[in-house]
Parts: sequence; structure tokens; C-alpha cells
Amino acid sequence: MSRTLEHWDTEDDSFWESTGKRIANINLWISIPNLLCAFAVWLYWGMVAKFIQSLHFADTSLFNFTFMNEGVPHEGDGYRALLFTLPAVAGLAGATLRIPNSFMISICGGRNVKFMTTFLLLIPAVGAGMALQDPTTPFLTFIILAAISGVGGGAFASSMSNISFFFPKRMQGLSLGLNAGLGNLGVSVMQFLLPWIITFGAFGSIGGDAYEIVKDGAEKHVWIQNAGLVWIPILAFFAVLAFFLMNNLPQHKCGATPVAVAKFLWLTVLGYVGATIGIILLIVPWGGFPVLLKIFVILVIAVLTTLAAMRFLTPKETKENLIGQFSIFRNKHNWIMTWLYTMTFGSFIGYANAFPKLLDDVFGVIRVDANGAALAESIVNPAAPVTAKYIFLGAGVGALIRPVGGWLSDKLGGARVTHWDTLVMIASTIGAGYYVSLASQSHTPEQYFMPFLILFIVLFATTGIGNGSTFRMIPIIFNKEQAGPVLGWTSAIAAYGAFLIPKIFATQIKAGTPEYALYGFAGYYLTCLVVNWWFYARKGAEVPC
Repeated sequence: MSRTLEHWDTEDDSFWESTGKRIANINLWISIPNLLCAFAVWLYWGMVAKFIQSLHFADTSLFNFTFMNEGVPHEGDGYRALLFTLPAVAGLAGATLRIPNSFMISICGGRNVKFMTTFLLLIPAVGAGMALQDPTTPFLTFIILAAISGVGGGAFASSMSNISFFFPKRMQGLSLGLNAGLGNLGVSVMQFLLPWIITFGAFGSIGGDAYEIVKDGAEKHVWIQNAGLVWIPILAFFAVLAFFLMNNLPQHKCGATPVAVAKFLWLTVLGYVGATIGIILLIVPWGGFPVLLKIFVILVIAVLTTLAAMRFLTPKETKENLIGQFSIFRNKHNWIMTWLYTMTFGSFIGYANAFPKLLDDVFGVIRVDANGAALAESIVNPAAPVTAKYIFLGAGVGALIRPVGGWLSDKLGGARVTHWDTLVMIASTIGAGYYVSLASQSHTPEQYFMPFLILFIVLFATTGIGNGSTFRMIPIIFNKEQAGPVLGWTSAIAAYGAFLIPKIFATQIKAGTPEYALYGFAGYYLTCLVVNWWFYARKGAEVPC
């Protein structure tokens, strides 16, 4: 069978039952593991930063970075804040690449995009595996590799847009929920796998030597380079499956495979124009410019630069296709749903990106003495919880429960589910911030770890349910032609949560007030509650859904 189908009409019941269902399910169940791997490689920089930080504080001669510090090694909370740069850079690149990915399916074809995305992720997997073997590797090298990993972040927009074409409207909630939810599970799978895979020489001589450190009076051997190497055979396998078993649809005028691949690569390069400018602006000093405002300015510049590059630097045929899809920007509901979806997916991906280091930076550090007086320099908490046992739980719950959000929305309505879900989000975020505040002011912060963890898992669950409910709203609000691009666009902007949340936490941790970040997020969720109620959930709403 040709990889490009000749006919596709999911709203024709006879076609769906005789032909469409089987093809759609094949594409869905190959899309899911490819998206899972994309999330894993995109977001493993939070874990890599955690491993580097652990090695450095056990032996300060390892990964002793002087990046942008006038040749002087970073210390204490300054070092902790620096390492948040890696997940933030990956988040910024991945979110920016979602912008061209939002429009890629109609231009390049779903099968071609999925194959190329997974194939390109081999570059940061191999690169990280090599760079982590050398403790003198410059920090800039890790920044570049984190940026390349952004290909995995961009994949979500194209993947969701692609699957939306394969299923009839009545099944959009469940199919999109499965693709997104199980794809998002890549974060949890990665966070569960990496603490184990670095404990032994899984790749023999190819994997390099172990790092030897002394911790709690015992000698430990770790192979943190395995965090990158482990994905190489997995990525290669699923790239092959995508190439030989997935399909392009006749609605998408992608042309022959070499032509489609060339268009994919060019659109990816244009995405990296915006991402590169954003990353440069992120790492260079802005003098006395407010740090939080700087973060949002960088986001706007990256988005506008990427859109301009796509608008003016693409061939005529591609440009005409893009201009047609750009019509979503004239629809106010595109902007409203972008605001709402950022609350759900932006929070999920941002918290997942920051969570590994956040646990260590809040509960693994003592900042006050036994009398509650602030210490001149924070110290490592000898009674800190073993966070590796818990890191994967939040993202796992959020990912697995996402299809439930889609299913509930099919039954009850997406706006109603989003409304009640947002209320729980606000409460759990404020509660988590409260326990972070208590931990930061305690000589024994570990006593607040378990209530914080429970509240954060609840918060992750609400982001998952909200992911499903808000995505279910989009195919109801928009027609078939606009739904795909809107799905991609909203996920692109929401993905900046993977950049914003780590940077906001880094800023507040350096200031000694990490709870302020959570209180700020709760305030944003309150605005989403009002917007969703007014436009979609209340009686007499403009677009009840």
C-alpha cells in the first residue's frame, strides 16, 4: 500500500468501518511511542541537570562551570540557578519549533514528519551521551544539545494535528487524549528510567568510564552519559516503524518523500531562527532589566521572529498553504483557547521540566539555622528525601489521566470539565506553595516533603484532565480546516511553559522565595477560570462546548 492514501473521509460511516478505522488505529499506535520518545529526549535535560548538580556538589572538580561568570566558577544557589538554564533552553527551543510544526502536516505529510522528527532526535541523544562522559565539557555545549533536543518538543504540535485528521469528530476526545496522554507519558518513563540506567555500565566500553564519588561515606559509581545513550536504539526502532507503517493523507499535498523531507527540514531551520535568537537573548546579560519581564519579552520575540521567517522565507507553494492556515489568527477563539490550553499543557510540561531539580532545591537544601535565622550560605540537607523515588509520579499521573479528561469531555462537555478542573488546580497550587514556604523557612525541610508531593501530584492530575478537556473543546469550536492548525498553534504557545516555569522557579529560588512562583501561577489559573466560564461554560455562553 502506498504511504500516501488516495481517499480519506472519516465522517463517512461505511468508509470508516470498512477501511478507515484500521488505518487510523495503526497510525495512532505508531504515533504514540514516537511522541513518547520525543517528550523523553526533549525533557531529559531536567534530569541531566539534576545528575550534573549531584556530581558537582559531591566533587566540585566535576562540571565546574564558569559560563558567563567572568571565568569564576558558579557556587551554591548560583550554580543551581545556572543548571535550570538547560531545561529552559530545551523548553524554549521545543516550544518555538512547535510553531512551524503546527502547520507542517498539510505541507509535509504526517508520516514524513513523524519519521524525520524521531530520526533527528538521534543527534542530541548521541551528543549528550558523548558530552556527559567528559566533566570538562563546556556549559555552552550542553546548551547547544539542549536546543537541538527541541525537535522533540516541536513534535507534539504536528503529531496532534496529524491524528486529528485520522478520526471522526465523535472520537476526537479519546483519540487525541490517547496520543497526547500516552505521548506525554514519555516524561514519566524517562524520569523513572534514567535514575536506574545510570547505575551500571549498560553500554560497555562504548559507554565510557563511570564517575566515582563518595556519598554518605560510601563510594558510588554512576554513568550519567547513559541518560543520552539509552535512547539511541529506541529512537532508531520507532523511526523505522514510522517510515514503513504510517501514512500521509490525500488532503495534504506533500509530494514525493524527498520533496516533503526537504520542506520539513527548511521549516525546522526557520523554527531554529526564532529559537536561536531567543536562546542568545536568554543567556546574555540585560543589565538591570527585570528578569521576569525579560523572560516574557524573549518569548514574544521568538514567536514573532519564527512567524515572520515562515511568512517571508518559504517557497511560493508552501507560503500559499501557510497563508491559508494563518487565517486562524483572525479568529478570537484561537487566542482564547491558547490562553486556556497554556494553563493545562503549559503547566504540565513546565512542572515536569522543573520538578526533578525543584525537589532537590527545596527539600535537599537547608537555608536557616535551628533558630530560624537565615544562613549566610545554604547547606546540603543530610536528611533530604531520595527524590529519585518520586520524580516520575507527577508526570506519570498527569499523562495517564489525560485520556480520562478527553473521555469525560465527550460525555459532559469540555468547558464544564475545564471549569471544575481549574478550581482544583488553583487550590492545589496554593497548597503546594504554602508547603514550599514552610520548607524554605525550616531547619528540617524534609518534614514538609510528603504533603507537598501529594498536592503536586494532584496538581499534575488536574493538568492532565485539563489537557484532555481543553483539547476536546477545540474540534467543537472550530471547523475541520481550522481545528488542526489551532490544535498545533495552541500546543506551540502552551509549550513555552517548559521554558517559562523553570526560569521563573530559577529566579525565585535565587531570590529565596520559590513559593512566590506557585502563588503567581495560581493567579493566572484564576483568570483562566473566568475566561472559560464567560465564553464557553456559563448558561448562554457564546460557544457552549
